[in-house]
Amino acid sequence: MKKLFQSKIALYEFFLIIILSASCSADRKVDGVYRYFTGKSDNYDIWIVDGNQVRLKIFSSFLYGGNEQRYPFNPKGEIWIDNAISCEEYDLTLAHEMNERHLMAKFGWTYLTSHDSSLMLEQVIRKTNEDICRAHETSLKKVAVTDYSNIKEIPGIPDSIKLQNIYRVPVGQRDSLSIWIVDGYMVRKTIYPDFGFSGNDLSYHFIPQKEIWIDGQVSCEETEYSIITEINERNLMLKGKSYSDAYSDAIDLSRKKRQEMDRLSRSHFRLSVPDSLTRYAGVIDPSEK
Repeated sequence: MKKLFQSKIALYEFFLIIILSASCSADRKVDGVYRYFTGKSDNYDIWIVDGNQVRLKIFSSFLYGGNEQRYPFNPKGEIWIDNAISCEEYDLTLAHEMNERHLMAKFGWTYLTSHDSSLMLEQVIRKTNEDICRAHETSLKKVAVTDYSNIKEIPGIPDSIKLQNIYRVPVGQRDSLSIWIVDGYMVRKTIYPDFGFSGNDLSYHFIPQKEIWIDGQVSCEETEYSIITEINERNLMLKGKSYSDAYSDAIDLSRKKRQEMDRLSRSHFRLSVPDSLTRYAGVIDPSEK
């Protein structure tokens, strides 16, 4: 009887060891991190992620963005951008993460050295953006300070003004339109107090021809929705729709994009979180040589 009891205890301990070993070695699974797929850059999938969920469920010090060299929980082939940052910081953060990742993967640099190098790259980009924006403002003629219905919201200013210190970041071209991130605070302070998240040249007369403006305070996650809304609103106004009808229809079209992105984010694989959450030195990737 004693031998049988001891055998049962031994068997119990054996299975307990197996269970504990499996639980220790298996990565944790996390959902609800992915928010918006912005496309590819240098063969990397660029995802805007829910920074709050990352900090809550994975790594409390996660900020701005990530790559697989710095964070083992960041899947290989993906660059993460924290949805808490503004649209004004998006391109800078993307450039930072790409540069940091490549330096660690190609040369085995430490995280701190790669991070500092990426900060310097940001400074170069910021200076370039500033030069482009000031040159653009210099090239522009005076603009009216009214909206689509010729309403002027600040009585004390001239009817037409030169735009100064408004432009912040050149985003690029879309459908023959120039997309710019602007200082929304300055627009509301000096031109039109009711300027919201975004605008286009047909809804606001102070926006130069064939331009779309995105308020720099808009989150990077909302940026694409704002651009889509403005492009659709503008196209509908060109077809003869009133501003209010065009705006309403454009919002409906943007809602479809939100639903599409929600489905895509939910269908992305569950995230595996290893025990080790950070790296302080690069792991050289043979494909980088």
